[in-house]
Amino acid sequence: MANTDQSKKRARQSEARFAINKMRRSRIRTYLRKVEEALASGDKAAAAAALTAAQPELARGVTKGVLHKNTVARKMSRLAHRVKVLG
Repeated sequence: MANTDQSKKRARQSEARFAINKMRRSRIRTYLRKVEEALASGDKAAAAAALTAAQPELARGVTKGVLHKNTVARKMSRLAHRVKVLG
């Protein structure tokens, strides 16, 4: 439990940051789910459009410190490959 004023403030800041990061992660996962659904349906045009919409969100996750850059690079690469070989 936080005792000093400084540690209490850090705890408050940590809770606020956690809520913001949780919201960002959820938003990114939604975009990824849309790509997965388009891939599952077999519609290459929809999958490509969903991937195009997801890429800036993933990149934003890196700049905001929610995701590691290599993780995002790997996800984008694998999704792009799956869209490319579709249909």
